[in-house]
Amino acid sequence: MSYFKHETAVIDEPVEIGEGTKIWHFSHISSGVKIGKQCKLGQNVFVQNNVKIGNFVKIQNNVSVYGGVELEDYVFCGPSMVFTNILNPRCKYPQETSDKYHKTLVREGASLGANSTIVCGITIGKHGFVGAGSVVTKDVPDYAMVYGNPARIKGWMCECGTKLVFLNDRAGCSKCKCNYQKVGDKINLL
Repeated sequence: MSYFKHETAVIDEPVEIGEGTKIWHFSHISSGVKIGKQCKLGQNVFVQNNVKIGNFVKIQNNVSVYGGVELEDYVFCGPSMVFTNILNPRCKYPQETSDKYHKTLVREGASLGANSTIVCGITIGKHGFVGAGSVVTKDVPDYAMVYGNPARIKGWMCECGTKLVFLNDRAGCSKCKCNYQKVGDKINLL
């Protein structure tokens, strides 16, 4: 094996797991899952059938990644954050087939804070930042920092994680020196 699996983890076949990935205590990876290289899946992580996870993704303890969710490269999922995949679940009328799932896309470099909830059917933009405990009910633009219930845009973040301060629609990161331009309600890396 080119990846590490703790002895208590369960991995259903067939799956694709990239080199250097680590899967820790009591985690369960369902069949059809694709996990990239150098990922870290903490204790008690569940990944449902046919989910796609990119490279260098970190999923902290007690997170379930349900069908219909896709995580691109360098996504961070904080401890106990929650994904959903059905908009109107009912126990009496189960919707357990993948054609009922609403796609959720978490773009490259996005961070989802501890105990945040991501309602299905939305996209978290590149390097988006969701604060701890937030409930995200609509799309998050690239580089946006959102928090609250429901989550709203409260600012903008550099891809390195530094809060950006705009002056005349321009911002420079004090840490990594990247430069950004605000165009309408979007942010572009220059």
